Amino acid sequence: MSERAATASAHTSLAVSLETSRRLLTAFFAGLGAAMAVWGARLPSVQDAAQIGAGRLSLVLLAAALGMVAGLQLGCHLAHRHGPSRLLAGPGAVFGLALVLLAQCRSLSTLIAAATLFGLAHGVLDVGVNSAAVNCQTAYGRPIMASLHAACSVGGVGGAALAAGAARISHTLLFTVVGALVALAAAVAAPALRLAPQLDADPAGAGAHRDPGSSSRRTVWLLAALAAACLLSEGAALDWSAVHLSGLGATEAVAAAAYALYSAAMAVGRLLGDRLTERYGAATVVRAGAVVAAVGLGGSLLVGNVAGALAGWAALGLGLSITVPSLITAAGRGGPRTVGAVTAVGYIGLVAGPAAIGALATLTSLPLALALPAVLAAVVALTSRRALEPR
Repeated sequence: MSERAATASAHTSLAVSLETSRRLLTAFFAGLGAAMAVWGARLPSVQDAAQIGAGRLSLVLLAAALGMVAGLQLGCHLAHRHGPSRLLAGPGAVFGLALVLLAQCRSLSTLIAAATLFGLAHGVLDVGVNSAAVNCQTAYGRPIMASLHAACSVGGVGGAALAAGAARISHTLLFTVVGALVALAAAVAAPALRLAPQLDADPAGAGAHRDPGSSSRRTVWLLAALAAACLLSEGAALDWSAVHLSGLGATEAVAAAAYALYSAAMAVGRLLGDRLTERYGAATVVRAGAVVAAVGLGGSLLVGNVAGALAGWAALGLGLSITVPSLITAAGRGGPRTVGAVTAVGYIGLVAGPAAIGALATLTSLPLALALPAVLAAVVALTSRRALEPR
């Protein structure tokens, strides 16, 4: 009887620990989405305060991109050596404080410096939450990746809605309050992270250290390229949707609402994603969604009005909602190093893509530059099946 009681107690303790781990990850994903949405939605205000145009804004975004590339590299090294749970509380606090610093910037040079720190902390934190999410999903024994990424989208909805509702409040005050709250929440979560061993478990066991064959390496590179393509589109929505709407004559509140619609549509898709994937398979769901994204955004750019643009950003969010969770799950079959490689290359698309769009917009026009995410969504629709179907 005592042995049964001990076994039951162990199972209960494991269930409670798993649930704690999932809640912590959900909170970190949500906070990350909210902070990034506030930053992206109020970029027009940042431009006005520093008196810079689209070309110089692209330099600020490039600084954040370079910082994030460095953060991704550092994060992969630290996660492999110490476990991903160590990459949550500290980097999360620095990430929030960097947003506070961005609130004070009134020149191009200070914006570049603060954006570099912001990107660095973002990169380390992204490696931590995604690596920990793979480990937690494996411990659960069923798909939860889409729901965890949905928390990021829900956070993005909340952050963009806050930015839109606070359009009459200075971005300085908004960034300071949101950044301070993010930093405080990360610090408060630190003790609980020490009691969540599932976040540092090796999801692939001994198989994580095998040397993949050439076919597997090709699959890894394809997964990484598709992740970069999808996250480039996410970066475009984050950094350029509000600017795009402003260029079409939308008010600041409506322009900020564009990313809210994108995030809301992505959240809906991700909340349904685990169920749809289980029923139809990841390859089918990702391919259908990519078609929706390509047609929706491409059509809205041809229409060229505010209503069409809002619909186009929403279609992009819905269509690509399940793609990144599916790619990370597929990468998990190769072990944690594969997850790290796919995540790192993918997020290069997130941070470098907006800068590339800014450069293209300088050479041509912003609507023409924004055709790039639509084209990449079409590429995802054509090539994702090879990467997602187990061989």
